[in-house]
Amino acid sequence: MSLPDGLRARLAELYPGAEVVRVTPLGDDGTSGAAMKALGYGRPLQVELAGGRTIVFHTARPDDFGHDRRSDRTANLLLAFDTFGKLPHHVAAIDMGLVRGDGSLSTLADTGEPYLITSFAPGTLYADDLRRVSSGTATPADVARAETLAKTLLEIHAVPGTHAGAYTRAVRDLLGHGEGIFGLVDSYPADVVPAARLRALEEAALAWRWKLRDQTRRLRRTHGDFHPFNIVFGDRGVVLLDASRGSEGDPADDVACLTINYLFFRTPALWDAFWRTYLAGDTCDVLAAVAPFYAWRALVLASPLWYPHLAAEDRDRILGFAERALAADRFDPAWGVEAM
Repeated sequence: MSLPDGLRARLAELYPGAEVVRVTPLGDDGTSGAAMKALGYGRPLQVELAGGRTIVFHTARPDDFGHDRRSDRTANLLLAFDTFGKLPHHVAAIDMGLVRGDGSLSTLADTGEPYLITSFAPGTLYADDLRRVSSGTATPADVARAETLAKTLLEIHAVPGTHAGAYTRAVRDLLGHGEGIFGLVDSYPADVVPAARLRALEEAALAWRWKLRDQTRRLRRTHGDFHPFNIVFGDRGVVLLDASRGSEGDPADDVACLTINYLFFRTPALWDAFWRTYLAGDTCDVLAAVAPFYAWRALVLASPLWYPHLAAEDRDRILGFAERALAADRFDPAWGVEAM
């Protein structure tokens, strides 16, 4: 079979003067011919060069096992590049890069850390608003901003997601990801919250995973980390920062992420304004799904690592709110005001 032009050019850089003798497709496990598996993570090519050198060119393809995002597949291959050399008797990792749309290759094999450059959003962090309101009274402008954020989420959530597996993953990651419920529970020092309480909360959230797991019809575009430190109000209105986790999932995720901060800062007027506005346009019935997402965000706010100066009674108040939500079949927004 023919060799992609980009790979041929890269091999010429790695091995000047070496000619390609033969190209053979391999199975996903690196074997040839009939041993090729039905399910795997790529379609490797064995490339034989003049002089007796043979290399294997690996790529990755999307699937619903944590490789559906381009960043997943990049991370998987980058981990291979970084770790193959650490194991005795292992094949060597020679190069790592990207296949561009035109078939050319760009290398990532140089050591170093990734970077990201974004535009700047002038304005005021919404967290600053909540701090101010928590020590005073919400103004009509503050209420209007809460309503604006509800409408912003309704706009985001109006767009369906791309494939059912993205919903299953989002619910799975809610618990099993290192940044999810399991990871947060593991980060709690033993003397802050009793282990039995954390285990009960975790197990209640796991029961909710099984309630939501197959409700793929709920999949919508999401922000993924819609909290007050990722929201800026400027001259042109709302600007959002740091969309996360693939920007697809359950709308209840975004709703919980923001509104639990109204509880945290004790701003009932903003809580009521948001919920009134959002529920007027809600097409996903977030009240039927928000409980485990509140549990996740409650574990963040009650965390002694993230909020080391939080009073013990406030930690208990926030976790108690999450436990009440998890214990019910459907969330009642009145519980938030009661927890303030």
